[in-house]
Amino acid sequence: MTDQTPPAHTTASTGAAQRRGPLREGDRVQLTDPRGRLHTITLTPGGSFHTHKGYFTHDQLIGAPEGTVVRNTAGIEYLALRPLLSDFVLSMPRGAAVVYPKDAGQIVAMADIYPGARVVEAGVGSGALTMSLLRAVGDGGHLHSIERREDFAEIARGNVESFFGGPHPAWRLSVGDLSDVLPTVAEPGSVDRVVLDMLAPWENLEAVADALAPGGVLIAYVATTTQLSRLAEDLRADGRYTEPEAWESMVRGWHLEGLAVRPQHRMIGHTGFLLTTRRLADGVDAPLRRRRPSKGAYPAPGSQDAEASSASAVPDDAWTPEALGERPISDKKIRRVRRDVGRGPATD
Repeated sequence: MTDQTPPAHTTASTGAAQRRGPLREGDRVQLTDPRGRLHTITLTPGGSFHTHKGYFTHDQLIGAPEGTVVRNTAGIEYLALRPLLSDFVLSMPRGAAVVYPKDAGQIVAMADIYPGARVVEAGVGSGALTMSLLRAVGDGGHLHSIERREDFAEIARGNVESFFGGPHPAWRLSVGDLSDVLPTVAEPGSVDRVVLDMLAPWENLEAVADALAPGGVLIAYVATTTQLSRLAEDLRADGRYTEPEAWESMVRGWHLEGLAVRPQHRMIGHTGFLLTTRRLADGVDAPLRRRRPSKGAYPAPGSQDAEASSASAVPDDAWTPEALGERPISDKKIRRVRRDVGRGPATD
């Protein structure tokens, strides 16, 4: 396990100044062309932005106010703005798949992530959700992110520091397994919120229950119904959590052009399921469920149907990314993304 903490000189205003005032050297800028297509560049003195229809120099934007329109050598105009967090997440270098803004917003709202909260996040991936959580806890809160893979952790650190303009004062990043790291970094009952984005979150319910304060929220992001079912069953069996609630969200944009106001043909459909539950006080039994289950929802224990229908019956070693339909990420891609975020390995 390795632990990475912000430098002692980091201040609460880290990155804030870079997102205000005129555009500066090193700023990421989102360009919108006349057809609505987006291009993201990093401003560099002497640099230029080229397309097959001309170019313009970065110096035309450095020192200009945000919201400037710049014209290239062919007379094509581009609107220049600093990217919003949602824009940045969808355009940043990535190794693992990112948590989409629609899900990140749901996580912040439904887990009640508030300024000053003590939050633990496990499964950092490329750092997309981390940035939303840091925005929510603020400089006075604390977010401890735990990632099993060191290469993913470096990609996440590069993306987070690129967005905030440097190390964030509320962030600490550890590399290792949640069940191993969490007991060493959090006193029992000291954590307000836990966010899990991992293959088998049910494996960490013991460690999470020990760390969460009574009334604290656990929210998990999973990709498949089988994961959702297994997690819900194990939460009920644990006995230290309230009845879990689960949902998903879908976003459909609208085309706005004169009288042609209609839904867009494409939409952001299923990305993942979210499940929330809360920590009960020690020694308290969860209230029995009073709603009546549908006939056959719970086959008789020990029956063949019960064994076949239970996600808990799936062997632990069967829960692999490939079995759940995830595409493997090549080592070559990881090396490229690490270089893109300035976090490449010492030797490559």
